[in-house]
Amino acid sequence: MTKEQERARAKRRYERQQVREAKKAAEAKRTRQAAIVTAVIIGMVALFIVIAKSVGGGTSTAGQSSSTTSASVEPSAGALAAGCHAPPGVPGNTAQLSKPSAGDIKAVTGKTIRARITTNCGDIVIDLDGAKAPQAVASFLQLSRNGYWQNAPCHRLTTKGIFVLQCGDPTGTSQGTPGYSFGLENTPKDDLYKRGVLAMARPGNNAEGNGGQYFIVYQDSTIPADDAGGYTVFGTVTSGLDIVDEIAAGGVVGGEVDGSPIFPISTLSITTETKD
Repeated sequence: MTKEQERARAKRRYERQQVREAKKAAEAKRTRQAAIVTAVIIGMVALFIVIAKSVGGGTSTAGQSSSTTSASVEPSAGALAAGCHAPPGVPGNTAQLSKPSAGDIKAVTGKTIRARITTNCGDIVIDLDGAKAPQAVASFLQLSRNGYWQNAPCHRLTTKGIFVLQCGDPTGTSQGTPGYSFGLENTPKDDLYKRGVLAMARPGNNAEGNGGQYFIVYQDSTIPADDAGGYTVFGTVTSGLDIVDEIAAGGVVGGEVDGSPIFPISTLSITTETKD
């Protein structure tokens, strides 16, 4: 092999080496560019998430329906349910009334009385059952006519196990009474209180503890009888139960399952009329 042939061969080796180096350099450049693009995309996604959280993470506003409230954001105490206006102040009054007379009880026995409870969230209409619970119905009429419940808050909501909204205490403490009490009537033998039922609330183990407080059942509930018995059922909600549903959907203050409702509701007035 001549020297020229050797030089030509060496030149070809050099050129092939240069081609290989150029390919390696180009591949490395593409790898770096892909890494940069990936990093940019990840950064943009992260920034978008941060912005989305900062825009969408605010608390619910007054009047917002619970159906549109984020599951992770609870309404604050005192917020208003949809369709409600601010309730009046708690009157704080008690009374020293006498229980209905035998004549008052006889006047409603066997009759259906329609009661319209006007609240700061709308009207709740109830048919009172004078056939099955005349004593409780007579008491309800007496307290309504005396304005005992005017501006009284519904002070208790339960959202687990039993599902009731309890009202009828002008003091808002669960301790208020009209100055009298009376015994049990029409208590469910199976301890089942159906949705829409109106029943008397009373202290535990006190068969004569019915007074001015009552509760509305917004979901079928089994409420076990205590040593004194069950709870007097004396009416059924015929319209306005959706108001109770709305209050219940707001939950209980502090995230509890038994306590003051987050969405306040108060009785402004009650009117009654005899249906039959």
